[in-house]
Order: sequence, then structure tokens, then C-alpha cells
Amino acid sequence: MFNDKVVLITGGTGSFGKKFIDTILENYPLIKKLIIFSRDELKQSDMKQKYPEEKFPQLRFFIGDVRDFNRLKMASEGVDIIIHAAAIKQVDTAEYNPSECIKTNVNGAENVIRSALESGVKDVVALSTDKACAPINLYGATKLVSDKLFIAANNIKGSKDIKFSVVRYGNVMGSRGSVIPFFLKNKSSGVLPITHPEMTRFNISLQDGVDMVLYALKRHIGGEIFVPKIPSYRILDVAKAIAPGCKTDIIGIRPGEKVHEEMITETDSLNTIDLGSYFAILPSVSFVHTEKDFLTHHNGSKVPFGFKYNSSTNDSWETVESLRKLIKMHIDSNFEV
Repeated sequence: MFNDKVVLITGGTGSFGKKFIDTILENYPLIKKLIIFSRDELKQSDMKQKYPEEKFPQLRFFIGDVRDFNRLKMASEGVDIIIHAAAIKQVDTAEYNPSECIKTNVNGAENVIRSALESGVKDVVALSTDKACAPINLYGATKLVSDKLFIAANNIKGSKDIKFSVVRYGNVMGSRGSVIPFFLKNKSSGVLPITHPEMTRFNISLQDGVDMVLYALKRHIGGEIFVPKIPSYRILDVAKAIAPGCKTDIIGIRPGEKVHEEMITETDSLNTIDLGSYFAILPSVSFVHTEKDFLTHHNGSKVPFGFKYNSSTNDSWETVESLRKLIKMHIDSNFEV
């Protein structure tokens, strides 16, 4: 899939980008070029030390911001595939800096789409979040707009041979700013702050997130929002898994935070098909493909009327024991199971 191809990843020095690059270099050594596009020169410098040019000549590093169309357009020349991972992701940061969040998450998405359309790119997959589903915070709202922009881009491509799709998933285990690294860091204090005792979240590993993007690139026909079938966890189980001897301090829900997350609402389910390991939310307006086209291509089936996909009503759950094993596997190899 990537042999002799040029791939651009925006936000390439983030948690997802690092795992994506590891995976591509390990499994697709014949990739022609992999361009890491980000605005953080320190992280790029660190990555260059990990992947020296003499051993990894296929890597290219572009300092740039998705807000800057001209720079993004320059980076997109000759590119076959774009993975759009750049975003302002912290909920509280977005609430306090709304215009900055919009510039990156919405205007940046438009720039990626325009650059792809004007540069002969063949495939675009954008990363979304469960917070884009029935959003109550600005981060989620901007990602919902971003999702809509990428899906609608299929209707304006004209005769161009290009496909746009989105992958939407839940909390990434071990990503920067997420709850598990936070608890690991604070367990020595003897107290773990809990926002709400009933809180649940979807859970996915970085590798599973990367694998989902690879699945989307291999299978999409353009217009799908892919959603993985993944387990949920209870926040109190995470606390027990990491520090069973710690006290918990209920501090209250933070601004813009939900007790439970959704990835498919009951309304979304009217346009949702079951693919086996994934769901796909189909575009409500498409001038390119019909629902039958999607069902046939993916060998999928319609989900039941009234279906919804919520972290609190999920039929798959992590336990304290399984969480401990996952932490050891994905986050801290020295963690005692």
C-alpha cells in the first residue's frame, strides 16, 4: 500500500504520529518518502536523532502549521497520501482559547483539503475524536466541523481521483494529557483526583489507532467516518488498576466534559453500517456514492433502528486486571501487574 508512495502526516510529531511512523518504517521499508509536518522544531529534532538521515533517507521534516496554506501546499507537492493528525486537542485549552482552536482545527482542515485537491493527492484520512459526536465543548465542535468538511470534500472533487475519509475513536491509552499517565505520575501522592465516580470512556491503544488508519486507507471509497468496536473502562477501575492503595478525591466534572462519551448517536445510526470490526457512518449527502455502493463495497449491513454507541452502554469492558496488562504492554513495561 505504501511502497513507492509519498506520504505526508500533519501533526507528525504527536503521539499518533510517532507510532504511525514506527509502523510504516517497520512494515513498509520501500516507502518512497514520509513527510513529517509539524510546528514543533524541538520534537522534530528529537525525532531526527531517533531516525538519522543516513539510515532513514525516506524521512523528510517540514516545519509548518496547518493554518498556513502556502506552506502546507508546498509540503503537499508530489504527495500521494495525507494523514491529517494535527489539532488542538485539550478541552480546557480550547475553551479558554476558542479562536486559536478554530484556526487550527477548522481552518487547518480546510487548508489540508484545498492542498490535497490542488496537489494531485489520491487519499486523505483525517483523525477525529469521540468528542465530535454530539459535542458539548469547543474542541468537539471544531472536530465535528472538520469531519463534515472532509466528508463533503468528496462532493467537490470533480474529476479528480481523490478520496477523503475520517477515522473517529476514543481515548488513546497513554497519549499525552490522558488519564493513565496522569494517574501514574500522581500515585506517589497517595490521592488520585476523580472528576466523577460514574465516568466512563472508550479505550484504544496507539497501535490500534494506527491500524485503523491503515484499514481506512486500504478500504475507503470516500465519505466514510470509520468508528472502531473497542471496549470501555470505568474511571474508578483505572484508579484501582494503577494505585489500589490510593484514596480518591472527587473534584467534579471539568468545563466541557461529559460523564460518558458517544461515538455514534441514535440519529447517526440512520446512516451507519456494520463492517465487522468497525462501523462506518455514511454521508447524509453524497453526489458520489449511494448507500448501496457503500454496503456492497464494504460487504456491510445496516445497524438496527435506534442503535447508538455509548461508552456507558457498551457491551465490551476493560477490567482492573486487563487494564493492568494493557498499561504494562503499552505504557510502562516496569508496571507491576
